[in-house]
Formats: sequence, structure tokens, C-alpha cells
Amino acid sequence: MKPTLEKHKIASRARQRFYNIKVILRLGFVLMTATIAGTAMANSTSSPQIKLSTAAEAQNWIVVNDTVMGGRSQASIKLGADHMRFDGDLSMLNNGGFASIRRVDEPINWQASTPMQIVVKGDGRTYQFRLRTDRYIDGVAYVAPFQTVKGEWQTIRFTTNDFTPQFRGRLVPRAPALTFADVTQLGFMLADGAPGEFALDIKEISQGSEGSQHSL
Repeated sequence: MKPTLEKHKIASRARQRFYNIKVILRLGFVLMTATIAGTAMANSTSSPQIKLSTAAEAQNWIVVNDTVMGGRSQASIKLGADHMRFDGDLSMLNNGGFASIRRVDEPINWQASTPMQIVVKGDGRTYQFRLRTDRYIDGVAYVAPFQTVKGEWQTIRFTTNDFTPQFRGRLVPRAPALTFADVTQLGFMLADGAPGEFALDIKEISQGSEGSQHSL
């Protein structure tokens, strides 16, 4: 009986060691998977990006013109092969003078201070890149004008210091300091005081530091 009992103990210890090894390997696999997933998530959120080349993305945008105040400006959103076009006709009639588009759905987890950049092709006019930190149609907007080069793609980079808080074109000196992490809406506006047709192609909105520093 003794040899049989000893063999049973040896077999039992062997099974226990085998089980322990399986547990360790499985735990190691889980930890490795979690690490890879965490790294992938960090990489995916390290550079937030909006590609304006799909119908689904175009549905996140709306047109907001001076018609809400009685103006006559017209604007539309058109989808191209690899970009979205904001175009129309700016009118100064009836105290108008602005046309804009705004992204109101699908919020992005922007990083607080990493520069934002846009890839655009314009018509030589000066447009505004506009950010909001609330969900309202009207209210304070953080505004950064940028000059386009007619017919040329440009990558333009903005820091928080490039934006000034405005309400209906007037400076709001006591508005909270802008941090990109608070941005809930973004958009583009034309309000350069020159009536006539316009067109701005927008390919991408992202965060990074590869573009030309914003200047005007």
C-alpha cells in the first residue's frame, strides 16, 4: 500500500504543478493582452482625428447662416472624394454677413493642450476656425482666423493661445480660458465682409504638431 500511496502523492503534486503552470501562463496571457489593449487605446486616443470624407461624418455637420437673424447668405455642405466642401454665397443684405458650418454630434476626446490642426484648401479668403465648450447653438465661441491660399492644400496648426472668446463678433474678456479637452463643438465660418461666392475644402481636423504654425 505504501508504494501506491507514494505514487498517488507524486502524481497529485505533478498535477498541482501542471495546474499552477497553466494558471501562470493564463495570467501572463491576460496581462499581456491587457497591456497591448491599453497601449492600442493610448495610441488611438493620443492623436484624435476627424476625417471629413464619409457620408457618416458629413451627417455630424449642420449649416448655420445669418438667415437666423434675417440675413441672405447661403451655404451648403458637399462631400468630395477625400474631403468635405463648405461653399455658398456670402451676402451683406439685411444686416447679414456670415455663413458657417458646425459639427454638433459625436464628441471627440481632444487632449487639453496638444495643438489642433486642420487640412484645408481655400479660395484666398480669410475664414475662422471656431470652437465651443457647450451644447448651445448660440453662445461664446473661441475664434481663430486663418488665411487660405487659393487652390492649395494647407495644414495649419493652432494652439489655445490662437483663439479669442467672442460672442456675435464681440470679444468676451471674462470668458474661461480655453482648453481643448472642453471642446464639444467645432466649425468654420466666413465673415470677411466681402459679398460673393466662396468655397473651402476641409480634409482633416486633428491634433499634432506637423502643420505650419497658425499666423495671420
